[in-house]
Amino acid sequence: MRTFYRLVAVMIVVSGLTGCISVSYYAQSVQGHLQIMTARRDVGKLIEDPSTPKALRARMVSASAIRQFATDELALPDNSSYRSYVDIGRDSVTYAVFAAPEFSLTPRTWCFPVFGCVPYRGYFSKKSATETAVELQGQGMDVFVTGITAYSTLGWSSDPLLSTMLSQDETYLAALVFHELAHQRVYVHGDSAFNEAFAVAVETTGVKKWLRAAGATAQLRRYEAAERRKAEFLTLVSQTRDELGQIYGNSGTSEQKRAAKMAAIERLRTRYRHMRDRRWGRYRGYDAWFASPINNAKLAATSVYSDRVTAFLRLFDLCSGNYARFYASVRRIGLLDEPHRAETLAAADSCY
Repeated sequence: MRTFYRLVAVMIVVSGLTGCISVSYYAQSVQGHLQIMTARRDVGKLIEDPSTPKALRARMVSASAIRQFATDELALPDNSSYRSYVDIGRDSVTYAVFAAPEFSLTPRTWCFPVFGCVPYRGYFSKKSATETAVELQGQGMDVFVTGITAYSTLGWSSDPLLSTMLSQDETYLAALVFHELAHQRVYVHGDSAFNEAFAVAVETTGVKKWLRAAGATAQLRRYEAAERRKAEFLTLVSQTRDELGQIYGNSGTSEQKRAAKMAAIERLRTRYRHMRDRRWGRYRGYDAWFASPINNAKLAATSVYSDRVTAFLRLFDLCSGNYARFYASVRRIGLLDEPHRAETLAAADSCY
């Protein structure tokens, strides 16, 4: 833990030197994280404590088994992360602010010592996130703010399980634990698209392996159905991003581009309703996403987590589903410079 405190101190000093991010921003990050870290309770002790509510004890037993599975079967780090628990008393642990120009799908990035440049700013306070969003909107940017249920310090501290991670079923919890631990296994400085897609690949393959090992056939069918719907949703988003890319690249006035942009987004909503009603039956899990404003920032945020997942899943298969070989291959590709990294991943035809 002292190592993490030293890291934070360095980050604050560097921020003052570079002027990229204010000291107050780092201060809120430090304060929010330390509040969580000081409230941690050991999972094993919670399970043994007779005063622990029955429902919470059951979730802790499940979480403990998931955490052990991550190490034993997915070759994820065997450390103290996700072996403690904190009830944070709110629906989201942090809030991420994404921004992109009105006529571009390239998200704005912010750079941080150690972690590199990322396409968002995170806040422990919803009020602070909203204030930043308003400021960016005043600069003419498209903005998207979303609540986050888990975050990773990349192993710099012992990340705890959070009450927000228990907001859904065990499959959701397993996905989060596998995803966040994947960031501790491989992390490429300043390449969020690479890092997030890799973590999603570990998450999805890991959840399927976990459900099969548990003999949870019904849950596995539900999970695979959800993954198919997500793939169809992402295909719709990708189609709209292609349309918008053409609109933004064409000649025309701002008014013409703005009108064409709005029309493309409305076509996206129409295509979604058609797919939902014709293919998905009564499933309406994406209704909230479509009901709220859609803009370049929101579309860019979605692409960060999805664009390279298929390439990582193919690489995983090329590595015969062996996690240690897969991680070693991903790590080698991650050492390449960014253009060669993306090309090598996309063209991989063997375990690298």
